[in-house]
Amino acid sequence: MKRLDNLLVNSGYGSRREVQKIIRQKKVTVNGEIINRPAVHVDILKDEVCVLGEKVLYKEFVYLMLNKPAGFVSATHDKFERTVLELIDDEDKILEPYPVGRLDKDTVGLLIISNDGNMCHRVLSPKRHVEKKYFVRVDTCLNSSHIEIFSKGVILEDGYKCKPVELKILNSTPTGSECEVVLTEGKFHQIKRMFEAINSNVLYLKRIEFCGIELDENLNEGEYRHLTDEEVNILKLV
Repeated sequence: MKRLDNLLVNSGYGSRREVQKIIRQKKVTVNGEIINRPAVHVDILKDEVCVLGEKVLYKEFVYLMLNKPAGFVSATHDKFERTVLELIDDEDKILEPYPVGRLDKDTVGLLIISNDGNMCHRVLSPKRHVEKKYFVRVDTCLNSSHIEIFSKGVILEDGYKCKPVELKILNSTPTGSECEVVLTEGKFHQIKRMFEAINSNVLYLKRIEFCGIELDENLNEGEYRHLTDEEVNILKLV
């Protein structure tokens, strides 16, 4: 069961205030009966809801792309920190989406937010080997020897050997380098720890691609949009 106004908001009929106005103007029917109370509950699987005679096609899942800024944690709730859900409008939080995976508090870039539990389980499963691409800025001069080390699997400080990682050096100077890293794992602080293992410190970390979906360059940090049908299909085919 779901509140009528929540259903209409999530189905794209406007903000909560706008859909409540539509309902009170007697423009909404449930199973052919005019309903003018926003708080009425409907069965999304059985009831037919119409707005001005047009049947409402209810969406069960929501899929969002957020360009995460620094300073936010990848969680739905936190007692001490701001969460990425605070950047999502109320009408897009009705279906209770959550971050698919996580980015560290000071890491920016692409973060998928959804309530599709099956999809989330698949793309995060280690068996799926989903690729994640990052832009990285470090404080040392990288060279071909580092590319080889990453390709063979970096050994972290606790003795864990990472799976092979693709390292592409974009530019390198005696005081620092910029590069791209593609990995299929998601160990705690993995990228920072891999660079620490070669005596290099990460100064800036941005995820630019996840599961074949690229970060929308039109999104400023802190902005988000709904995934396109094509992008959703990419996630569902994992």
